[in-house]
Amino acid sequence: MLNWKIFAIGSAVFAGLTAVLAKIGVRDIPSNLATLIRTIIITVFLGLLVIVRNEWSNPAHLDRKCLLFLVMSAITTGISWLCYYRALQNGPASLVAPIDKLSVVFAAVFAALFLGERLNMSSFLGVSLITIGAVIIVLK
Repeated sequence: MLNWKIFAIGSAVFAGLTAVLAKIGVRDIPSNLATLIRTIIITVFLGLLVIVRNEWSNPAHLDRKCLLFLVMSAITTGISWLCYYRALQNGPASLVAPIDKLSVVFAAVFAALFLGERLNMSSFLGVSLITIGAVIIVLK
């Protein structure tokens, strides 16, 4: 099985590409429509992936607590995407994307508050540097 760090790096690379591709994609269409188109494509892609990997399971048979949190995650993801695309439509990708990456800081804080995870000194330093970097970018 591949190490989780490889997938995390892949996530970062593709998220970086997303900013550039989305900025071009929202140039001449409303940001909400762009988000809908993106969501439809993601849904079809993931549907095919689940079928090919034989991972389908009837959602009615899944743990209700897991489903509830997945629904809440989906709603927050949707809101995030709507905000992101609107920001990209109106602002430069070189500024929007780094500010969006403050999500790393929020994730660390929320994980500490709600999951009981602890930041060690290097994690705290990294999160602090991300915050400082975003502030520097915004103030440029």
